[in-house]
Amino acid sequence: MQAVKSNPIYVTAPSLPPLDEYTEILRGVWERKILTHNGPLVRQLENDLKQKYAIQNLAVVTNGTIAIQLAIKALGLNGSEIITTPFTWIATASAIMWENCTPRFVDIDPHTFNIDPNMIEAAITDRTRAIMGVHVFSNPCDIEAIEYIANKHDLKVIYDAAHAMCINYRDKSILEYGDISAASFHATKIFNSGEGGCCVTVDSQLDEKVRRLRFFGHDKDKEIVDDGCNGKMTEIHAALGLANLKYIDAVLSGRKTIFDQYHSKLANLDFISFQDFPEDSYNYSYMPVVFDSEERLLKILQALESNNIYARRYFYPSLNTIKHLTKYEASGHSERIAKTILCLPSYSGLSLSTVDDICEIIARN
Repeated sequence: MQAVKSNPIYVTAPSLPPLDEYTEILRGVWERKILTHNGPLVRQLENDLKQKYAIQNLAVVTNGTIAIQLAIKALGLNGSEIITTPFTWIATASAIMWENCTPRFVDIDPHTFNIDPNMIEAAITDRTRAIMGVHVFSNPCDIEAIEYIANKHDLKVIYDAAHAMCINYRDKSILEYGDISAASFHATKIFNSGEGGCCVTVDSQLDEKVRRLRFFGHDKDKEIVDDGCNGKMTEIHAALGLANLKYIDAVLSGRKTIFDQYHSKLANLDFISFQDFPEDSYNYSYMPVVFDSEERLLKILQALESNNIYARRYFYPSLNTIKHLTKYEASGHSERIAKTILCLPSYSGLSLSTVDDICEIIARN
């Protein structure tokens, strides 16, 4: 075992392009002096993403949380109940609540970590207007089952696709499923623009509405026709997105290499299990492992931190246990996994020898 790391190893780090390439793109921003309001780099980023991933409509926005809020607003869900998963980041639920809606949590599949479609229908009430699935760690939800339930009960479908950039499902971008998908370009995501996100829909009228809503409700003639907000992406962030997009395939490949190294070292440990996912629809942007008990997790977390290595408890606690969000209803699988799951460091530039060190610490504890 190597000595304690002199520099901290965090759970993730942003993928960044060569600085000179980023500054070269920024040169044009300085020359044009256009920083926001649907500038040329924002439009280029939208077009480049649509072309690369064969997406019909994509509107970039300030961040992934705003993307969820805009999706809710565009679909007219104000004041309704939205069925969602308790095993997700707080932003999923807080975005619902900021739009004056109520999250109704149902449990997850213990193998995929995604919302369990078999639990959804029992949670539908006369106030339910939508289902919001989360592609956890980029693992696709059971899209066909959710679509069947939504059609049967006349519900809208939003996907929190914060983790799910850069993957296909059944021969098209996963972002083109549901009524609207909301993705994140946050610094920790597989594709990042520092801060940012997007809304994707195959409905061109919905796409136009999202574009109005992100700019205070202005239409193309500058008339205010919707109750909008400031959800615009800046040229500075779009520039970073464009610079990063050039390297995204290498980033994806590097993350898979790191994942495979972890898996090869940890798979034979009887106190660890892994998320089930389809290998052709996963971007390896996270490295989640589930321990056999919370006690073991806490012991290993402490051992890692004593070596200057900082893993994270994604996602803890299970949201159905947070009192100010909702009245408690048991979600046994989500609560158990939330207490026993740990995301290990994984990012561009993380050495495989460091991965080996992390696995050795885990194996010894």
